[in-house]
Amino acid sequence: MTISRRTAIAMVLATAFAAQAQDARQGWTPIKPVKLVVPFAPGGASDNVARQIANPLAEELGVAVVVDNRAGAAGNIGMEVAAKSPPDGYTVFLGNISTNAINQWTYADQLKISPLRDLVAVSSVATIPSLLIASTKVPASSVKELVEYIRKNPGQVNHTSAGAGSYAMLDMLVLEKTAGLKMTHVPYKGGAGQFITGLVAGEVELAFTNVSSASELVKAGRLKALAVTSQARLPDLPSVPTMAEAGFPGVGTDAWQGLFVPAGTPDAVVTRLHEAVGKVLRQPAVREAFLKRSIVPAPSQSPAEFAKSVAADTARWGEIVKEHKAALTN
Repeated sequence: MTISRRTAIAMVLATAFAAQAQDARQGWTPIKPVKLVVPFAPGGASDNVARQIANPLAEELGVAVVVDNRAGAAGNIGMEVAAKSPPDGYTVFLGNISTNAINQWTYADQLKISPLRDLVAVSSVATIPSLLIASTKVPASSVKELVEYIRKNPGQVNHTSAGAGSYAMLDMLVLEKTAGLKMTHVPYKGGAGQFITGLVAGEVELAFTNVSSASELVKAGRLKALAVTSQARLPDLPSVPTMAEAGFPGVGTDAWQGLFVPAGTPDAVVTRLHEAVGKVLRQPAVREAFLKRSIVPAPSQSPAEFAKSVAADTARWGEIVKEHKAALTN
């Protein structure tokens, strides 16, 4: 054996021992890039959240974090890709209230996985209020005027979402039932980034969507914001009333985004990822970037806490889907 070869072997062993020591302290140390799967196309709220945390998370983990947009089937394609990936910590899924709490009810016949069974909760990342927005072609500037307009044109006004069964669509069904309205649903593939383009163009008329996806277009006068789902008005859009102020308390969703990994991922990996994203979300620059887009950073106290919250939301949305099942199958 040559000296150089002995040296090389010694270096490899030293590196391995160092990694093991690091693992003992932190639970898991990644040695290659981490893929952050986003189940929607670029331009929407999920993509926005992912790109805000990717670089800070990479710095915290010490490896690259690559955003991988896998749009389609109301988020199910990306979710299935993530759930079927090796449970080694190198594939992380940015799920949301639709993919991980609603889709198992609305896509029961098509979904090839069970979100609660096949994905492990790591941490909540953010919550995002929704806006009730309308095309500038809609002759209404308030929820009251909108309701009157729809009542005069039953079935003629269309609303849009990322797909049948998404929380944006379900929220609209709740509004329809509450106000005694009849509208037509026109789904778009790819998430909010796609159907908002349709709203701006006047192809569709109405939607609930994450405020981060539409606020700049509202400010520019390219979309109308009729109400916000949060309990209080948003500092960024102070003239937009809440749904409660508009006469419809409880209608609309403040949606969450969160990180998940494939089932079977070691606890040490889950813990390390939870700690890393928590540190990222506490960074002033990240918080400022989120809040600037009306996204509220919301790290979980523990993976178990987030898992409990997701399970409760899943059960609650199951009841809502059951109530509106007839509308979802039309």
